[in-house]
Amino acid sequence: MNTLVIVESPHKANTIKSFLGKGYKVKSSKGHVRDLPKSKLGIDIENDFEPQYINIRGKGELINELRKEAKAADRVFLAADPDREGEAISWHLANVLALDPAKTKRITFNEITKNTVKEAIKHPRDIDMNLVNSQQTRRILDRLVGYKISPFLWKHIKNGLSAGRVQSVATRIVVEREQEIEAFKPEEFWVIGALFVTDKGEVFKAKFYGRDGKKIELSNEAEVKEMLSAVAQGEFRVESVKRALKQRRPAPPFITSTLQQEANRRLSFQSQKTMLVAQELYEGVNIGEKNAHGLITYMRTDSLRISDEARESAKNVIINNYGAEYYPKTPNVYKLKKNAQDAHEAIRPTDPAITPESLRGKISNDQYKLYKLIWERFIASQMAPELLDTVSADIVSNGVIFRANGHTVKFRGFAAVYGDIADDSTDEESGAMLPELAEGEAVTPKEITPEQKFTQPPARFTEGSLIKVLEDKGIGRPSTYTATITTIISRGYIRREGKFLLPTELGIITTETMKKAFSHIVDYKFTAEMEEDLDKIEDGTSEYIEVLREFYRHFSAQLEEAEKTLGSEKVELPKVETGIICDKCGAVMIEKTGRYGKFAACPNYPKCRNTKRLDAEAVKEQEEKKTPEVIADEKCANCGSDMVLRKGPHGNFFACRNYPECKTAIPYRRDSGIVCPDCGKRIMIKQTKSRKTYYACEDYPKCNFSSWDLPTERKCPQCNATVLKKKNREFYYCKNECGWTEGK
Repeated sequence: MNTLVIVESPHKANTIKSFLGKGYKVKSSKGHVRDLPKSKLGIDIENDFEPQYINIRGKGELINELRKEAKAADRVFLAADPDREGEAISWHLANVLALDPAKTKRITFNEITKNTVKEAIKHPRDIDMNLVNSQQTRRILDRLVGYKISPFLWKHIKNGLSAGRVQSVATRIVVEREQEIEAFKPEEFWVIGALFVTDKGEVFKAKFYGRDGKKIELSNEAEVKEMLSAVAQGEFRVESVKRALKQRRPAPPFITSTLQQEANRRLSFQSQKTMLVAQELYEGVNIGEKNAHGLITYMRTDSLRISDEARESAKNVIINNYGAEYYPKTPNVYKLKKNAQDAHEAIRPTDPAITPESLRGKISNDQYKLYKLIWERFIASQMAPELLDTVSADIVSNGVIFRANGHTVKFRGFAAVYGDIADDSTDEESGAMLPELAEGEAVTPKEITPEQKFTQPPARFTEGSLIKVLEDKGIGRPSTYTATITTIISRGYIRREGKFLLPTELGIITTETMKKAFSHIVDYKFTAEMEEDLDKIEDGTSEYIEVLREFYRHFSAQLEEAEKTLGSEKVELPKVETGIICDKCGAVMIEKTGRYGKFAACPNYPKCRNTKRLDAEAVKEQEEKKTPEVIADEKCANCGSDMVLRKGPHGNFFACRNYPECKTAIPYRRDSGIVCPDCGKRIMIKQTKSRKTYYACEDYPKCNFSSWDLPTERKCPQCNATVLKKKNREFYYCKNECGWTEGK
């Protein structure tokens, strides 16, 4: 049976092709083949939001090729990614290629390995229209918001702006964090550290805790002096020593959001890079075997579930490499979040037996780093807890309590593989190892040091911390986080400063406008509820048309209200000076944003239309392309200034530097450094009107020596005439054409 398998990625197609035998042909659609038109809304609102899809420009030849292959095949398997987007791609392909439903099926696999792909082929299914409708609803919602709100932004802020349903909310989060930082007022607080010495001479640290059994926060110097005065002459004794065995459980395996956060924190990967490298690991990497091999499972997921087979494989790796005591008595199982989907497994290695070290040198450095992170997190998630022997001692003088905390590791457990499990880990029991202390034992204060501190504002967002907030608030889904962040940066609403994300002036003004006129759209709760509605459509518990109708009923009313709210108000964006001086009129150029990014423009536009590119790479590129200024040997015959090389429609020429005040011009010519063989003067390189160069005596036409080829100082061995050299070739011949030649 002749079978056509269509996937969306060429690289994925190559990997799958290597798994299947004769009778299978694997082709790639290279992503979506049709979409809504860019030039118009493309949604018939009056006809129940009917989308008007068109074939994507440039895909015509590919579509015809796939249609031809499908017609020749006995059956067609649509094998796009196992998510809403992949289901929608499969549905679009079925429609565009006019596939026969009787011979067309959908197959999915969570990992690209030989056994998994072959197993998927044994269990084909129909296209899931609930998944398709969920994706369609998201696409229609985003199109309605973008195309209906953007004109308001053009009118009231500036042309070219665009609004997005999720992007606008993400921008708001960054803007409000910056406003929170600016409004922050630091508050004073004090800490008192102490060094104590035991009778045996052992030194340990402690911190002020409180008084008379109660915890106290010290907020000013007077309170500090009161405490110090209370213990000035007192004796310190160990009042209590508490020992406990503490367990630290491993973190669950990665989902999309936690992978992006941890890769950002540990590897300094931006989310876009993380997903790109993860895609490569998922689609298949050649590791020296005959076939490419998918190294990780599907990387767009918010499920913590893993298969029994994967759990058993992890168990074998743990026992064989670390020992039976490192595997828990009962396997670790992690609960799903409330709004998580359980369509796929968590992100894990397809074969845990393939260790990161076995891949070193076989895959790229970035692939190795990310695979190592995923492998270690997954293996650790299946291991026994870390056990800590903790001790907490209260040292008291006149009721003032200093507390010392410490611990020793009793059993490393999962920490043998993946130690640091949290970004903001604050462990009250952590600390240096304490000496053996007994209740009632006297200790001597070696040093008591008060320190004034001030509360700090909340930190600016990194990509990782922004993704965590988006996830916590239920805004967007694993597949949208990277695109959301990339979009708001590329549109100029957010900018990077090192690893941090800051709002631009444009982002702040746009957010305030959106909050004023479209508060419903940038409302956190509304955006999260919309994601839940999309999940319900996927589950089949909601009709997508009803969701769209309900949304548009409120949205259309808000559009009408926005007309009244904003009126004819026009926001003036502040001009950002670049520090670059306009070389045409002398003004300080300002920053502008166009379709290709930022550039410097003269503020005197339209009188002066001078512009310059701003990005560092472009400036460097322009500098490298600059040719040094060429100045003629002779001066201007009219005013005595330098004659500078210029380009004209008929070739190069020398013009007076004072042009247009002085319009003296002479034909292009420069010294070749060769002496004329006829008269002993210089040979000049000249140029014709057709821009061809030739060599002529500077005294031409008095001395009539001229040649298209370069004259040399050599003489012909046969007739003693000048030898000429062909341009760009090591070929010499006699000027008198006596027949002598040399070279090729």
